[in-house]
Amino acid sequence: MDKAMAQKAMTVEQEAAPGPKADGRRQRGTASAQRIIDATIRLIADEGLGGMTMQRIAQSIGSSNSLVVFHFGSKENLLRAVIQHLSDQFDQMWQQMVNAPGLTAEQRVLGAIDCARHFSRQHPDWVAVWVMVGGDRQTMQIDRAISAPNDLAYTAQVRALLAEIAESGDYAGADPDILSAGLNYLVQGAWYWDNAFPDAKASDAMHKTALMLLAYAFPRHFAPG
Repeated sequence: MDKAMAQKAMTVEQEAAPGPKADGRRQRGTASAQRIIDATIRLIADEGLGGMTMQRIAQSIGSSNSLVVFHFGSKENLLRAVIQHLSDQFDQMWQQMVNAPGLTAEQRVLGAIDCARHFSRQHPDWVAVWVMVGGDRQTMQIDRAISAPNDLAYTAQVRALLAEIAESGDYAGADPDILSAGLNYLVQGAWYWDNAFPDAKASDAMHKTALMLLAYAFPRHFAPG
């Protein structure tokens, strides 16, 4: 390669490389899209799915419909982004509370139970949106496509942990399938109940009931709450 060709190749590489300006635009674009997602969550939590219109969302962030369309293209794509955001945030908390290094199987099971409780108390709007989306026939299909893989993985992990405890403690009568399904019903039911009756969120009934169930199945590993 002669000197002129080498110089041209270097120029092309420099133009293609993402510089500070490109990085800045990307960061601003990401922040703008997140503002829209956050605004959508607030609108749905306050007004239900009917409040989710491009115009209302744009107004809430002091912008135009075109910005929302630019980032997401359609209301369905925006809803998908909202659900994906909620799923990612819950998974982040799950990793911290259930999959942190050094935890015993019992601690991981308790972490799985408390993860849902902490998520609901720290982010009531997020849970409200998830409950509304899951209760609508049309949006439920979108939620299922995005959230179901993680939900099934969480349930399978709890089932494996319960099986580990049953084997290590020689609990011949304990059924990990029934126990994991029962705990899942408790957690999911608590979300719907707390969303319908916000004053109930301060209750520890779900946590204590789960502990009673675990103590009954594994009396040497768990104590009733």
